Amino acid sequence: MAQSQLRVGEEVAGALAEGRAVVALESTLLSHGLPAPANLAAGRELERIVRERGAVPATIAVLDGAAVVGLTDAELQRVCDPANKLVKLSRRDLGPAFALGVDGATTVASTAAIADAAGIGVFGTGGLGGVHRGARDTWDVSADLAVLAETPVTVVCSGVKSILDVPATLELLETSSVPVLGYGTDRFPGFYLRDSGLDVPWRVDGAEQAAAVVAAHRSQVPGRAGVLLVNPIPVEHEMDLDLHDRLLASGLAKLEREDVRGKDVTPVLLEHFHTASEGVSLTANVELVKSNVRVAAEVAVALAGRA
Repeated sequence: MAQSQLRVGEEVAGALAEGRAVVALESTLLSHGLPAPANLAAGRELERIVRERGAVPATIAVLDGAAVVGLTDAELQRVCDPANKLVKLSRRDLGPAFALGVDGATTVASTAAIADAAGIGVFGTGGLGGVHRGARDTWDVSADLAVLAETPVTVVCSGVKSILDVPATLELLETSSVPVLGYGTDRFPGFYLRDSGLDVPWRVDGAEQAAAVVAAHRSQVPGRAGVLLVNPIPVEHEMDLDLHDRLLASGLAKLEREDVRGKDVTPVLLEHFHTASEGVSLTANVELVKSNVRVAAEVAVALAGRA
């Protein structure tokens, strides 16, 4: 990525220069995943959690055609204001966004790519994109997986959303040589649910163990694949299984009825969950992201301590 298209905030640049822990944070969650004003409150809270754990937050977005790593509070407000109608940007969209000078919110794929370009190796988010149901016919596979396969960033998340084909997603991660680590769990989480019904290949207990695995993967294994660290939603915020299944069924029906595809699937499904659950899923979403960001900061600090 050309330096002219990359603007690193002063606090983040200083931390990177000194070898201190930095955690990347995405902006699509704020502009497309949460309603205002909850999105701005969440954005500020996530940054606070990172600092509380001894790391520096780097919320990422594209503003005026440049990738900004470490938003100011004014820029965070700009991202969270629905009136600004930021474009949702995956990695493939970065070139057009840069050339056309647009404002955009970064997904997991584009956030990881920009974080890597800035020298940030840990990223905390909500859920990873994956292989969609029916992908044998549609070829609908999230760019998150391709980026993780070739970008040495550790992504901390709560697994993948239940709309996805979870077994196929795990299979593709294996094919791409991406280590999948369960954080204090032997089971792969399903975003709103702590258990998707599938095992994780490896388990780590605590930030130091996670950092040791990440360090070994980066230094001793050929290739540029990242690491996926999956952290289940806190047990007290897990969604009731019956409610989840009802919302999933009605959400899938809505997607089919309205012919929603591609990058529009996630925001439409999240909005359906938030509305139909009368805010239950919104609380769960915010709490799982907070938990993941907390873990990401602790792992980033442990990694910085190994340098």
